[in-house]
Amino acid sequence: MNLSIRNQIPGTVTSVTPGEVMAAVKVRLDGGQDVTAAITAEAVDELDLAPGASVYALVKSTEVALATAAVEGVSIRNQLPGTVDRVITGGAMASVKVTIVGGTLTAAITRDAAEDLGLLPGSSVVALIKSTEISLVTP
Repeated sequence: MNLSIRNQIPGTVTSVTPGEVMAAVKVRLDGGQDVTAAITAEAVDELDLAPGASVYALVKSTEVALATAAVEGVSIRNQLPGTVDRVITGGAMASVKVTIVGGTLTAAITRDAAEDLGLLPGSSVVALIKSTEISLVTP
């Protein structure tokens, strides 16, 4: 199956914290970073997720925010440091390709934001992703 979701990062489930409706699934990405995905308890069962399970973390590029440094005092748990590889700007939006350990991420942000942050190839950034915006799929 081909997907329009640009960010498809392989990893391994390290823990599942079940709830009545939702579960928090921690995933160690192949690059060594940890992310948390908040998915339905039903999806955990259907995907048979448990520690050791191989998964791909999927994130739409429009759900990746960028900062020039780690952000404290925010509820966003998933903060992945990286380096800007490429910036493509259009009239209103920009596509920013970020290299992280073990892979790449694409962020779709406004052109104004890219300019205000001074994003250029080689710039250090932190990709911010809410746990509710990470989907999981098994290979």
